[in-house]
Amino acid sequence: MNLTMKKAVIEDAEKIADLIQDVYEDMEQKAWYVPDNAEYTRKMMESGKGVVYEAVDEDTGIMAGIVMATYPGICEENLGNEIGLSANQMLDVVHMESAAVRPEYRGNGIQGKLMDEAEKEAVERGKHYLMCTIHPDNRFSRANAMSRGYNVMKTKEKYGGLIRDIMLKIV
Repeated sequence: MNLTMKKAVIEDAEKIADLIQDVYEDMEQKAWYVPDNAEYTRKMMESGKGVVYEAVDEDTGIMAGIVMATYPGICEENLGNEIGLSANQMLDVVHMESAAVRPEYRGNGIQGKLMDEAEKEAVERGKHYLMCTIHPDNRFSRANAMSRGYNVMKTKEKYGGLIRDIMLKIV
């Protein structure tokens, strides 16, 4: 398997949304994942408030996985609100929002490699608070985040009543 990790372009928004939807449809535990759609993905990318990194199988051209990072700024959705960050600190928050890897590519560390790319860009942009939400029972994503230095700060209902760990990594 010959994978390339690269920053996605706006024209990839539909393919990104399709991958996210395919992964979601394949999940047994639907409550573990809230899929982003193409409109949201395109909006984040066009506005500069979001970046997507993709893993592409160079042998087949298949998009094997993605990670989206968003830069929420000061707003109600900023996860920094959940843990008491100040307004100045919330300007330095990045959300590791969507991560999706096709089943046939799992077990190759793709999510971690894509997170590395998104985190590296966040640091280059001067951001210090990397945050995400993960269902407490999603042991794979939770273990991946914790192995990367994320810590559970709070567990609460989000996204219309879905339970989530709110996780933070300070860089």
